[in-house]
Amino acid sequence: MTDTDTLPCGIAAPQIFPDGCVDTALIRSYAARAEELGYHSLWVQEQIVGASVSLEPVALLSYLAGVTDTIGLGAAVLILTTRNPVHLAKQVASLDRMSGGRLILGAALGGQPGLYDLLDGPPDRRVRHFTEALDVMRALWTQDRVDFEGGFWKLEGASMAPKPARKPHPPIWFGGRHPDALRRAARLADGWIGAGSTTTQQFREHVGIIRAALDDENRDPAGFPISKRVYVALDDDEARAEDRLTEWFGHHYGRPAMASKVSIWGGLDRCVEGLAEVVNAGAQMLMLNPVFDHLEHLEALRQDVMPRLPAPCRAGPS
Repeated sequence: MTDTDTLPCGIAAPQIFPDGCVDTALIRSYAARAEELGYHSLWVQEQIVGASVSLEPVALLSYLAGVTDTIGLGAAVLILTTRNPVHLAKQVASLDRMSGGRLILGAALGGQPGLYDLLDGPPDRRVRHFTEALDVMRALWTQDRVDFEGGFWKLEGASMAPKPARKPHPPIWFGGRHPDALRRAARLADGWIGAGSTTTQQFREHVGIIRAALDDENRDPAGFPISKRVYVALDDDEARAEDRLTEWFGHHYGRPAMASKVSIWGGLDRCVEGLAEVVNAGAQMLMLNPVFDHLEHLEALRQDVMPRLPAPCRAGPS
């Protein structure tokens, strides 16, 4: 493959610590090495409330920005309906400015409405709340003075500086899997992120909906990146890898059985084959997500797996 044909791969930063010990030294060395190895980006996810020992994503991205210089930084995803858009706009603009324009903001509606009361989310009109929050943020990033009146927020002559380094603002990639969410992404987002909790076949079906919706919106699919988070475990002992994934999924998601349904694990050939299926299903970028042996996976995925992956399918799945 030529450089222009090489599949870009991001990788999840260490963020979730089942043993309860947050290893800052690991995060720092991992981020620096990922940059040296040429990974496209470092990614974080969000779980504010839950049993999982998980670092807050915006704070972690700020730390990653401070210990790296060139690698991209992404959130996949922030639950926008549980965050104040004015405050988040300030955080994102500051982070993008301090990182030199390296941020990709993933945003989603969220699938746990039961947490909304706790986090000041809307009791109803969730879609309206989500889209209006995006409008508020984009206005604050691109306008010197913002006059805005919506169903949830009213701004009169509001100003915010600094603006993001990336113009007009950091790209916003949506998550989501419901057909309505996929069509909303094609209409309003700059890209889409397939969830790590979906199978390759589900991802393939979602890509088909996205492609059709992009066509309906007269949007060029070449300008709309499609990615997928993939939980991966390299280990010639397949049973051991599956057991470790199952334990991690139980800790983080409370759903241990999900591990074997959505993850790719085993020896080198099996992992390459599984990841190639995701690419052939329509992924133009992969977010690789090892959940244990982080430094070992960082090296092996870059040196042994990524060179064997197919080029991204620009036209989508066949």
